[in-house]
Amino acid sequence: QVKLVESGGGLAQPGGSLSLSCAASGNILSINSMAWYRRAPGKEREKVASLIDGGYPIYADSVKGRFTISRDVAKNTVDLQMNSLQPEDTAVYYCNAEGVQIGRGLFKYNNWGQGTQVTVSS
Repeated sequence: QVKLVESGGGLAQPGGSLSLSCAASGNILSINSMAWYRRAPGKEREKVASLIDGGYPIYADSVKGRFTISRDVAKNTVDLQMNSLQPEDTAVYYCNAEGVQIGRGLFKYNNWGQGTQVTVSS
């Protein structure tokens, strides 16, 4: 069993900053990739940022230059630093982990956290 738990989020003013954290727990040997997605009201889920183990971060165009994703591979955590927040960043943010190795030759995919609300408003 793999569990992802997000923390952080909340309310920020336009131009402000927030940070999100996600910790993966369970019998985890390694995680290939971790990412942050978001779903705004009335919109489809959007991949915000992702980071493959040993790779470079990939960002959605809408957050490039404002958001920074980082991982602690040893701790199985992923963070998202969000700066210069805008009202259009308001959404529920979800942590995702893919290629989670739980045993020899055993991998789990499609692992999600419960989501955390980010609201940007004056």
